[in-house]
Amino acid sequence: MDALTATLSLLRLEGIGPGLYWQLVERFGSAAAVLQQPPQNLNRKLPERAHAQLAEFQRRGPESELGQWALAERARCAELCVYLLHRDDDIYPALLKEIHRPPPVLYVRGNPHTLSLPQVAVVGARRASRAGLDNARDLSADLAASGFAITSGLALGVDAAAHSGALKGGGKTIAVLGTGVDRIYPVRNAVLAEQILAADGAIVSEMPLGSAPEAGNFPRRNRVISGLSLGTLLVEAAVRSGSLITARLALEQNREVFAIPGSIHNPMARGCHHMIKHGAHLVETSRDIAEQLGGLLSGMASQPGLFDDDRSEVSQLTAEQRRIVSALGGDPRSIEQLARDTGCETGELMASLLHLELEGLVESLPGGYQLTGSGVRALPG
Repeated sequence: MDALTATLSLLRLEGIGPGLYWQLVERFGSAAAVLQQPPQNLNRKLPERAHAQLAEFQRRGPESELGQWALAERARCAELCVYLLHRDDDIYPALLKEIHRPPPVLYVRGNPHTLSLPQVAVVGARRASRAGLDNARDLSADLAASGFAITSGLALGVDAAAHSGALKGGGKTIAVLGTGVDRIYPVRNAVLAEQILAADGAIVSEMPLGSAPEAGNFPRRNRVISGLSLGTLLVEAAVRSGSLITARLALEQNREVFAIPGSIHNPMARGCHHMIKHGAHLVETSRDIAEQLGGLLSGMASQPGLFDDDRSEVSQLTAEQRRIVSALGGDPRSIEQLARDTGCETGELMASLLHLELEGLVESLPGGYQLTGSGVRALPG
């Protein structure tokens, strides 16, 4: 039995999670060796069903329940054009292999060689602000146009914006799932998933085919996102969030962590500020990331950054609208504050804000307004 089939069989054994899998493989040398051990040599906490499965495997080998499931899983992958990468395979991504106890097997739809490109993970809130989405999309487009693959989790919000930005930049992007690669989650991003594949990207998971979006799968997904990447960019995140867990995992894996600062009044900026306090690099432009990653790719200097001096939007604004943009600055402001700071009548102010919102320069929030990423670029120097 080859290493891949043995690994799949062992992972299918009742009660075997990733942690126990690695404990056993490190003790006995390989998945195949583990499967030949008497049950009492493994772990007395294994359920009785695992003992029965193991005994049957040792009697029947590939004809056993475990062996048949592994062979059927390989056949299903072949039918769906899903690659199975064993940790010992040459094309298993080298960076991911470096982390402590990496996924024994990766399921990959798309181009598996994309996983070996230099990657930047871009993560953040599902309910991000318009400014946060703009930042994720624009930074990802810049980095992708310069040769970095953008890695994220295909979730709503920042993840989807990052994938879309990478596609807009003409680059490649990798979606890491907490489900089987044949079960896109959330379903609303199914079209985006197909666009990722059409652009020679990849959809990746360590979960077997058909796996459901269970809560316990997503920390494992986050660990793969950070493990594949040279660095992780945190766009917007609450202090307690999966995105912040991804950033912390990146630090534990000795990878670079970057964070975009925000308003002290924005709860979605607090996770970024927390990470900056604990060693993350503050990011204003795409160059901040590329330079910190050691200049791995040439051409970044010629690419316009997110906050570069490209303010073509401002030339189309009236003097009153420019005053509103200046008054908003970097913080959310209420209607009352804007009226006071600009001297505009409330009716005129609301009309101008509506125009700015339609132009994509301003977004409304509960109790006020703030600039989008495009609005930030329109700020006077």
